[in-house]
Amino acid sequence: MIKEQKNKNNVKIALIQSAVSEDIKKNLEITLQKIKQAAKNGAQIVCLQELFRTIYIGESENKDYFKFAEADNGETVAAMQKLAKENKIVIITPFFEVAAGKNKNTNEKEYFNTAVVVDADGTIAGKYRKMHIPNDPGFWERYYFKNGNLGFHAIQTKYAKIGVLICWDQWFPEAARIMTLSGAEILFYPTAIGWYKEKESAVYEEYKNGWLIMQRSHAIANSVYVASVNRVGKEFADKSIDKVTFWGNSFVCGAFGQFISHASENEEIIYADCNLSENKDVRDSWGFFGGRRTDAYKGLLKKGIKDSKK
Repeated sequence: MIKEQKNKNNVKIALIQSAVSEDIKKNLEITLQKIKQAAKNGAQIVCLQELFRTIYIGESENKDYFKFAEADNGETVAAMQKLAKENKIVIITPFFEVAAGKNKNTNEKEYFNTAVVVDADGTIAGKYRKMHIPNDPGFWERYYFKNGNLGFHAIQTKYAKIGVLICWDQWFPEAARIMTLSGAEILFYPTAIGWYKEKESAVYEEYKNGWLIMQRSHAIANSVYVASVNRVGKEFADKSIDKVTFWGNSFVCGAFGQFISHASENEEIIYADCNLSENKDVRDSWGFFGGRRTDAYKGLLKKGIKDSKK
């Protein structure tokens, strides 16, 4: 395992925002080239979008899509390990994971929406499995993925200690808080989000702005950098229904929610120089952590308001 970089304050990150085709080999090849480009431009940590190698399978319930699943030592992760070592970069690699079930004596398998963090020497620094799994029209992820079972743990890499959360996790403030409390200096959110049906442009803007505001609020509440990478383009995993249009808008914001870099709705790589000492400066100035009343927060463990989502 690579050792933490000494006396580090500044780290350059890159988010790769892409359109995805049905050709998984081509998607991988294109992504590898874009990672090389990001490394050439000085990126030290590169984050890919959720399920970057395939179309967004959650749009429909289709047993054929289980063929895309692979182990955490499969082709995708192996390719990233090789590239990370060659370029001395950290790569956050989301993929459709298949793992052995709890009963080792059977052929039982479990499937997860996963991100592996490959360190700058090519070793695996850590792994995160998506904890919050949506089950909405066009986002039928519970058909494919089990709830994550690895918890919320920041991962030490050569350049920074990072927290990785995936897509729907971004709507839950508890996840961001726990990741920060475990030491994360940057929260990364690999994402796949967009419009499922045609709506008025004003509604589009409301949804997109809500998505941006929610994640920027995590940065402010926790005094950490937040980096969210979304895909772009139109996709359909079920040709009998409308395509999903992904809205892009990947971004990096600072520890008080200010945009450092913000993408369009087109394919692009965005970069951000992050001075990690600013996390402490903001935290010390505003006192959000010192003022917490942990003795009064037991109610957070209660379900409370009934939710229609089971």
